[in-house]
Amino acid sequence: EGASLNATLKTAWMTISLINTGKRFNRDWIFRHLNFQFSAGMAYAITGPNGSGKSTLLQVIAGALSPNEGKVEYLVKNDQTQTGNPLSPENVYLHLSIAAPYLELIEEMTLHEFLHFHRQFKPLLTSVPIPDIIALIGLEKAAHKQIRYFSSGMKQRVKLAQSVFSNTPVLLLDEPCTNLDAEGIALYQRLITTYCKDRLIIVSSNDETEYTFCSEQLNINSYK
Repeated sequence: EGASLNATLKTAWMTISLINTGKRFNRDWIFRHLNFQFSAGMAYAITGPNGSGKSTLLQVIAGALSPNEGKVEYLVKNDQTQTGNPLSPENVYLHLSIAAPYLELIEEMTLHEFLHFHRQFKPLLTSVPIPDIIALIGLEKAAHKQIRYFSSGMKQRVKLAQSVFSNTPVLLLDEPCTNLDAEGIALYQRLITTYCKDRLIIVSSNDETEYTFCSEQLNINSYK
């Protein structure tokens, strides 16, 4: 099942390189002299204590924040044997999806409406219709309820669905199990295992439960 699902992902692979990258707020450097390459198809964890700048680094990787020094390079290729083609920062968002506690949902919409709206500007996996997505995250009974009436755990399930089922080669996850109970955490791990096998995944977290599948770690405290 997993192989057929992943076959519906975009054929493009993406590599993200941080080259002597640094970010500061006022005079305080969050991180500096960061050289690291995130390779296509791999899973990475950005670790460090609360307030250390993990989310800031993830936002720089996503292109939502500009570094104060150095640069971020994005290379896209259609298969592993090709040399990557540079991607301009303004087009990066087309190739990645992100789930984070600070990103808001459109709460006036129902869940069904929200996923249809999202699909208009970022395609979803063709192998998983929207009713199936809603069933997979266990929210069938709330499909036609406004998101404003969802609990915090239900909203987090929606955020995970929005990112995991987007047809992108890169998945960014910031504290992905926020507000999830044990059943929700198990759901998160199933979604990653089943639908994210060939993607570049970067998880920002200080909770090992959220990044057990990551093969490499980047500790932000090493770049202060």
